[in-house]
Amino acid sequence: MSHYIRSSDEERRELMNRRRSGDLTVSNQQIADAFEIDIDRDPYDLPLERLEPSHPTLFQYGKHWRYFERLRAEAPVHYHKHAMAGPYWSVTRFDDIRYVDSNHEIFSSDQSRGGISLNGRKPQELTADSFVNFIATDPPKHDEQRQVVTPMFTPKNLAEIEPLIRERAGRILDNLPINEEFNWVEKVSIELTGQMLATLFDVPQEDRLKLIDWSDTISALGDPEQFDNPEQGWAKLQHCVGYFREFFDERRKQPPKFDLLSMMAHDPATNNQTPGEFFGNIMLLIVGGNDTTRNSISGGVLALNQNPDEYAKLRANHDLIPSMVPEIIRWQSPVLHMARTATRDTELGGQQIREGDRVCMWYVSGNRDDDKLERPNDFIIDRARPREHMSFGFGIHRCVGNRLAEMQLRTIWQEILKRFDTIEVTGEPKRIRSNFIHGIRELPVTIRA
Repeated sequence: MSHYIRSSDEERRELMNRRRSGDLTVSNQQIADAFEIDIDRDPYDLPLERLEPSHPTLFQYGKHWRYFERLRAEAPVHYHKHAMAGPYWSVTRFDDIRYVDSNHEIFSSDQSRGGISLNGRKPQELTADSFVNFIATDPPKHDEQRQVVTPMFTPKNLAEIEPLIRERAGRILDNLPINEEFNWVEKVSIELTGQMLATLFDVPQEDRLKLIDWSDTISALGDPEQFDNPEQGWAKLQHCVGYFREFFDERRKQPPKFDLLSMMAHDPATNNQTPGEFFGNIMLLIVGGNDTTRNSISGGVLALNQNPDEYAKLRANHDLIPSMVPEIIRWQSPVLHMARTATRDTELGGQQIREGDRVCMWYVSGNRDDDKLERPNDFIIDRARPREHMSFGFGIHRCVGNRLAEMQLRTIWQEILKRFDTIEVTGEPKRIRSNFIHGIRELPVTIRA
């Protein structure tokens, strides 16, 4: 019996098939037990055919790095026959990932083919009420729906909202406790991103934590510590659907305004969506507006504490913030992977990919590719080419809010350095259990007087 799994491949397949068919008796704990992994076992001791990096517990405990190191070196395009989400190809090198991401005609994002995550639904499981968003579609539908929200993230509009972000960042920081340990994620990262989300949707600020909670629920659907089964999480998210549907219906009756809901309500590409499309696009905007910025704000504090020489360099020269921001985003890699489905037979990295094969781009691995990046395992805040990373993706699906994320991160660090010499990490971080979002749930810190 391998140390890598508890159940046989056949038992695991049966469990996953029952789960996908909607069997509520299959719990998240059963799935976790069936795919149990020895996180302390060196991946170099495993047979290559058993080297499967998608187990969420690896990311929860930061044990994934050597898996990707070995895959990049020995099998950069590697087929995993037995995996939690079914068979797929891992793509782990920078240039191969960029090739897949930039060729949407060959590698489809469409939900009807499997979608953008390893946990995407199979085509036969889709209905009119299925969760579908515009990044899980192909042109022309993708382009039409993406264009609806793009005006929110133009340089002109970002320049107009920057003073508001700066004011909020200052207020959040001025209210932090001194000489007392607190959770940086809760007090700072969540607060700044939650307030921004409420502004983008033009919903009451007092509801901002609801938006964050719904975003967290999406990431935790398969986590046995959060839900017995995914259906419990989906039931919770029905409150999200009702909440935004009420505002959306109001905006349709009002003259157009400059917020995401009004943009969607008044554009032909999005004003008559199926229930699943409406829900999917709302959740896409919430998760996209929350996770990259929030986890990079937290990840930056952690990275500077883990690299005190870089923190000293930053304190000595605040002008390094603009180059530090993309380095934080590379280092954190807030989105761990994106998946695609091959639309035709093709070759990638010397491997034959067949039509219908699932392909996973491990952004977190590409961001540590030493064949492409200089000293990728080092955190360097004055890196020569700091934007040479893949955390925002490439091609038509490149993150629409990437500049907003960078601006929020730049602004919060400018305001931090005006006030505090050091944000000291004084406890172990707790990460979320996910193979999609590289998230930090708790980061204990102390600010000294």
